[in-house]
Amino acid sequence: MADRLSLTGYRYSVYTRAARMALLEKRLSFDDVEVDPFAETPDPALTRATPFGRVPVLRHGDFTIYETAAIMRYVDMLAPQRPLVPADPRAAGRMQQVIGIVDCYGYTAMVRQVFAHAVFRPFVGAQPDASVIDAGLAAAEPVLAALEGIAGEALQLSPETPLSLADLHLAPMMAYFDMAAQGRAMLALHPALQRWFAAVSARASFAATDPGILIA
Repeated sequence: MADRLSLTGYRYSVYTRAARMALLEKRLSFDDVEVDPFAETPDPALTRATPFGRVPVLRHGDFTIYETAAIMRYVDMLAPQRPLVPADPRAAGRMQQVIGIVDCYGYTAMVRQVFAHAVFRPFVGAQPDASVIDAGLAAAEPVLAALEGIAGEALQLSPETPLSLADLHLAPMMAYFDMAAQGRAMLALHPALQRWFAAVSARASFAATDPGILIA
């Protein structure tokens, strides 16, 4: 590959981690550019790349692309010999369904509410809000139930099926949710999903992208 890949991201971002995992799983070399999208003064490298100020952003020569799902599909096509999109239409449909579920219904509940207040705020010395955690847990229940059904069907989210973009999209969110004691307890009630998470969290790409948050 003539042009070098460069991924601009934030180590604590689940979406940055998903993109990094995809690049590692595809065995593509890339430069890692760390920016803080929440900084008071926006990083010029980020504002030049996207009008929304979000991470991740992938650069490939003179081509720039943002939005995690788009980045991961692009990365997958760069190395087609290790596909992350199933050839089977039903499995591919389930893959896209998982991505839609976690983006639309899972991210806010599992990450912005449960993880942020139960884990991240204490980690950075900020005060958590128990009511936000409770609201996140309530919203996460139907998400985990839906994902449990998909994992039980075994077209996706199963140790027996080839790794896909759905696994990489969900794994960082589930990792954060599992770091909260309340999230871990809820995950334990969903055995097929818990079995999937045990398998995906054992992958080298998962370990290599660990953001390094220590639980007190």
